[in-house]
Amino acid sequence: MESGPSGGSRPAEPGPRLRGLRGADAAASASSLSRFGAEAGCRAPAVAAVLPAGGSGERMGVPTPKQFCPILERPLISYTLQALERVSWIKDIIVAVTGENMETMKGIIQRYQHKRISLVEAGVTRHRSIFNGLKALAEDQPNCRLSKPEVVIIHDAVRPFVEEDVLLNVVTAAQEHGASGAIRPLVSTVISPSVDSCLDHSLERARYRASEMPQAFLFDVIYEAYQQCSDYDLEFGTECLHLALKYSHIKAKLVEGSPDLWKVTYKRDLYAAESIIKERISQQVCVVMDTKEDEEHVGRCLEEMLKTELNHIKVTSGQDLQQIIVEQCYNFVCMNVMTSDFEETQRLLNMLEESNLSILYPVVVISVSQDAVNVVWYSHLLKNFPQLVVIHTVKGFNIVNETEVDVFLGFLSFLCDPVNVGNLISGSSPFSN
Repeated sequence: MESGPSGGSRPAEPGPRLRGLRGADAAASASSLSRFGAEAGCRAPAVAAVLPAGGSGERMGVPTPKQFCPILERPLISYTLQALERVSWIKDIIVAVTGENMETMKGIIQRYQHKRISLVEAGVTRHRSIFNGLKALAEDQPNCRLSKPEVVIIHDAVRPFVEEDVLLNVVTAAQEHGASGAIRPLVSTVISPSVDSCLDHSLERARYRASEMPQAFLFDVIYEAYQQCSDYDLEFGTECLHLALKYSHIKAKLVEGSPDLWKVTYKRDLYAAESIIKERISQQVCVVMDTKEDEEHVGRCLEEMLKTELNHIKVTSGQDLQQIIVEQCYNFVCMNVMTSDFEETQRLLNMLEESNLSILYPVVVISVSQDAVNVVWYSHLLKNFPQLVVIHTVKGFNIVNETEVDVFLGFLSFLCDPVNVGNLISGSSPFSN
């Protein structure tokens, strides 16, 4: 077992959703499992997670294993790790990767500054990879450096949109029942063909469910099941809940999962995942101003206009830049009202650079002053970071890297119109007519 390389400074806990896990949010996350333990009259369990990531991605039809395929120039598995890291009560995350991809995985951990990650070598099948991950947590294994958890989560490396509430539900159910798993309604009817490829019978769809991930188990239950597994199960089996039933005689509690638990399997799924990520990181705009909150100026006018025009996007404002960054907004409008030399914008950019927020997602900063409007694409994807690229001024419109800028394009369509900008600076509403 190898520990992932430790990173440097870490951005405020990001995620496909915009909620961060710092301050009050981190406390809420850490206490959610503790509250369950208190209500059940017991202590909160120690929890770890195992991610099998040794697949070759044959069904996707691309040479790169799907867990390493890029979404917005970042590997898919990084989004899944981020989703688990965001949950503070998961103490260890074990990733099983093939020997040939071990260095690739280490590079991902280092580049995106993932924490609490340990690597083990994957087996030739899914079940063997999971078993290797469990061995890394077992006390009976030589050179074991991790503490055995009470509950272990098993999740897929290619399901990046798992939320904390689903993880909490399967963990608490596993603590009570020994095993649990997320399920979803069947989308298509399941049929059984005969040997001559004719219909033999079909299943009543309403009576059945699709087994999804994550699943959770008392560690001793699932580890003992894997220790008793037949070679046939390890080679051809795919369902961990079945192993717990077959070898540990535990009937898993089934927990209704969310629609976001789908698995990236085919090439088209990569485009769907990218679309979801873009939508989620564009759902909040923060207006930063260099004047007091009770002062009336163009920034207040802009904030109200945005709330009216972009009613599907959360619009916030404030002067506490550190708190704004902690809350993980990726889209900023910086109002330089008191000065014309973009002092407030520079202060914001300096703090963004220190926070490393743009390591995981692109950050857009729109800087407004009495003299000009600049739209700054600020990302570690830029070759000479942190050099800034101006892509818009009041004199013209020039998109750079349009594929990525479209995550914020709906908002730019309003502010990047010189007529609207002129109206804002003059203090009149562009929607008055």
